[in-house]
Amino acid sequence: MAKMVFVIKSGGPQLNKGYAKRSPIQPMVVLTTAFITCAKFRCRSSIAAANLLLVSAPPSRARAPSRRPLLRGRVGKVSLHSIAMSTTQASEAAPDKGLPLGMDATMVDEYASQSKLLQEFVKIPSFGKAWIFNSKDENTSRAVVSIGQSDLLANKRRKFLLNSHISKGASKSVDFQWSPFPTEISGVSAVIPSPSGEKLLLVRNSEDDSPTKLEIWGPCQLENEIHIAKSVHGSLYTDEWFEGISWNQEETFIAYVAEEPPQPKPVFNDYGFKKEGSSEKDCKSWKGQGDWEDTWGETYSKKRIPALFVVNISSGEVQPVNGIPRSLSVGQVIWAPSSSYGLVFVAWSSDNGFQETPRKLGIKYCYNRPCSLYAAPDPFKEEADKPSAEGNKGETTTVINLTADLSSAFFPRFSPDGKYLVFVSAKSAVDSGSHNATNSMHRIEWPTDGKLDGSLGVADVVPVVMCPKDNCFPGLYCFGLLRDPWLSDGRTMILSSVWGSREVILSVNVVSCEVSRVSPQDSDYSWNVLALDKNNILAVSSSLITLPQIYYGVKVSQTERHWEWQEVSTPFPKLSDEINSILAEHRFSILKIPISNPSNKLADGAKLPFEAIFVSHKDSASNPTIVVLHGGPHSVYPSSYSKSLAFLFSQGYNLLVVNYRGSLGFGEEALQSLPGNVGSQDVNDVLMALDLVVKRGLIDPSRVAVVGGSHGGFLTTHLIGQAPDTFVAAAARNPVCNLSLMVGTTDIPDWCFIEIYGKEGKKYFSESPSVDDLCQFHKKSPISHISKVKTPTLFLLGAQDLRVPVSNGLQYARALKERGMESKTIVFPEDIHGIDKPQSDFESFLNIGVWFKKHLSK
Repeated sequence: MAKMVFVIKSGGPQLNKGYAKRSPIQPMVVLTTAFITCAKFRCRSSIAAANLLLVSAPPSRARAPSRRPLLRGRVGKVSLHSIAMSTTQASEAAPDKGLPLGMDATMVDEYASQSKLLQEFVKIPSFGKAWIFNSKDENTSRAVVSIGQSDLLANKRRKFLLNSHISKGASKSVDFQWSPFPTEISGVSAVIPSPSGEKLLLVRNSEDDSPTKLEIWGPCQLENEIHIAKSVHGSLYTDEWFEGISWNQEETFIAYVAEEPPQPKPVFNDYGFKKEGSSEKDCKSWKGQGDWEDTWGETYSKKRIPALFVVNISSGEVQPVNGIPRSLSVGQVIWAPSSSYGLVFVAWSSDNGFQETPRKLGIKYCYNRPCSLYAAPDPFKEEADKPSAEGNKGETTTVINLTADLSSAFFPRFSPDGKYLVFVSAKSAVDSGSHNATNSMHRIEWPTDGKLDGSLGVADVVPVVMCPKDNCFPGLYCFGLLRDPWLSDGRTMILSSVWGSREVILSVNVVSCEVSRVSPQDSDYSWNVLALDKNNILAVSSSLITLPQIYYGVKVSQTERHWEWQEVSTPFPKLSDEINSILAEHRFSILKIPISNPSNKLADGAKLPFEAIFVSHKDSASNPTIVVLHGGPHSVYPSSYSKSLAFLFSQGYNLLVVNYRGSLGFGEEALQSLPGNVGSQDVNDVLMALDLVVKRGLIDPSRVAVVGGSHGGFLTTHLIGQAPDTFVAAAARNPVCNLSLMVGTTDIPDWCFIEIYGKEGKKYFSESPSVDDLCQFHKKSPISHISKVKTPTLFLLGAQDLRVPVSNGLQYARALKERGMESKTIVFPEDIHGIDKPQSDFESFLNIGVWFKKHLSK
C-alpha cells in the first residue's frame, strides 16, 4: 500500500490537532479526509489515505488579504507531487506515530542529506592549547598540542593530547615527529604543565558531592592524587575569565581559583528551626535555602564566589589565601618573583550595580566590569614573614591593590627577569560602558627588594588607538595571553589580536613600546599563536575556506621584523573527497565598504570603511546568498575557519559576513559610534554591504537570506522589519527582539541602557527603568517593526539563557504567528546563550540549512 499525504496551506498559522481559532474575517477550516484508490498496487488493501488540510490564514496586518489561489506549487505552500512517498520511504521517514513534530514530508530527504554532510564537518578535530618544552640540546624540543572533537552521541567534547619531537636543522628547517596516537584525557577540566615540563597537573572537578581531584603526574607515573572535600572548596574555575592555575617556579606549590565553600543553610525539623549545636537527631530534618546570592550571570549560574587557594603538591595540604574581602571575586592568579607578596591576581568587585550598589552583573564577554590587580602573601609562609597593612576601620589586611588608579587590569604576566609586571586593560570599555572596546597594555616596575610599601607607577606600553591610519595598527584587541609569552630577550611579548576582519600575531616590546605584526602581512587568513619555542613561534592559520593548519615561524634575523613560516604536517586523518572538493571550489575576499554620506557629527574613525567577508563558489555568481551577522555588537567575525559557516556555504550559498561599525579591530572611534545608534547605524551598514555586492554583480538580490545570534539576531529581526522585501528567509539564534522586556530579565541590564543611550546610559542605568526608558527601548527594538515583516523566520532558543532570556525570542515568534507569518521555533531545554552543546549546535545548524534550502530554492 502506498501512502500519500497532502498538506496544503496558505502560509498562515499551522493547524494543531484539527483546531483553528475563528474570527469574523477568517473562513472556517475545512478538514476533509479522502480515500484514493491506488490501482497501480495490486494488494488487498489498495487504498491510501490522503489528508487534505485546507487552511485559510487571517490576513496579515502588514498587507492586504491575499487573493492568490489556495494551491501553490511551491515548497511551504506545498506542491502535491513533491510529497508523494512509497510505503518504504514513508515508514523510514515517519514511524507509526507520524513524522517528528515540526517536520513535514517534504523535509525528510533534506534532513537526511544535510545531516550526513554536517556530520562530516562536525567530526573534524580542532586545535586547542599547546605547550613547548626545551631540552638541553638547543636543536631539539618537544611539543604537546591539545585536540578537541565533538562526540554527538555522548553530547560532549572529547579532549586529546598529541605529542611531538621537534628537530631543528641548520638551514632553519624544522621537523615534527608526532606520536602515532593521541592520548584521550577523559573527565579532565584542565591540563597545566609545570614550568619545566617535568610535571603535569590534571584537574578533575567535583560532581555532585564527590571531592575535587588534583592529579600530579611525573614522567612515568602518578606522583600524587589530592582529594579536596567540598567543605574546603568547590570546583576549580577553568574558564578564560577567572581561571588562574599557576605553578610556582620551584614546582612545589600550585595556586588556583575555586568556588568558596558553601555557606551553611538553615536546618528545620519537627520542632521548627534547628539551632546550631542542637542535639536533636538529623533523621527527620531538612535543609532550607537561606538567602539567595548573586552569581556572575551567563555560564556562572551555579557559581557564587571564586576564591584563592594554594596547595602543597607533596603533602596535599590546601590553604586559603586570607584577607580578601568577599565583595571581591578573584581570578588569573600568578606567582610573583622575589617578593614577600608571593601572589598577584585579578579581582572584580561585586559593587558595580546602580550607584555602586552590590550587584553582580553578567561577566561573560563583558570586559566593562571594573577590576584591579592585587598582591597577597603566600599562605604557606611562616606567620612572622607575612606582611600586614592597616585596612579600613582599623582592620588588618594583607592584600594590596596594585592598580587602584586604573579602572581595569587583567592578564598579568611577569617578565622573565622579574623586573616588569605587564598587564592588559579594558579601561575604554569600563569608562564608556560598552561591553567590549579597544584594549591598552601597561607595565609596572616590580621592586627589586620585593617590598610594596610605596606607590607603584603604571606606565603605558600600548595606548588605545582612536583612529587608525590606512592599513596601520588599529589597536589591541586581546582575548588571552600565553602563560609564557616572552621571546628570549625577556622584553618582547608575542600575542594574538584582531586587525580588521583578521586575527593576527603581534610582537610587543614592553620597554620600547614598539608593536609589529608577526604573521604574514599580505595574507587575509587569520593567525593565532599556540606556543613559543624560545625565539620561534608555533601558530595555527586558517580561513573560512581552509581548515586550521599548524605553522612554525622563525625570525629571519634579530634586526629584521620578517618571519619565515613553515607548514607543519600533522597526523590528522585526511578529509573526505566531498569536503575537500567543497572547500577547493570556494574562494573568499575581504571587501572594504565605504560609508555613504557620513554625518559631520561622526568622529573621523567612524567615517572610515568597515569590512565584510564574501565567500562564493568559483564558478557561479548566481547562487543564493546568506548574510551572516555577529553578536555583541562589539565583537567580530574573523576570516578564520568556522565549521558552521563552512556547512552553510557547502549547501551552494554565497556568504556575506558583515563586520559593521562597532565591531572590534577598527579603532576606538568606529567602535564607539554604535552605542546610542543600534537598530539604525548597524542596520544601515548591513544594507550598505549588501548593496555593494549587488552593484558589483556578485549576488542575485532576489535570493538573499539572513542569519545571526544575540545582537546578530537583533539585527536579523530588525532587517526583516525595516527592509521587508529584501530577505526571503531568516534565522535567529537567541535574538534580542524586545529591549523593554529584556532589561528586566537579563543578567546585563546595563547593556540595554548603554546601547540605546550611548555613554550617557551609564547615568540612566537602573534596575527600575522609567516609562520613558521602556518606551525608548521598545522604539529601538525589532518588535516595533513587526507589522511590516514578510520573511519566513526560524528561531533557535536556549531555555537556560540568562543573557537574552528565552521569553524574548518566544514573544517575537508568537507575534509573527499572530500576524499570519510563517515561522518555526526550536527550544533547547538545557542550553544557555551559546547553544553550544554538541547535539544542540548540530540540530541548530541543520535546521538553519533545511530552512534556507526550503525558502531559497523557490
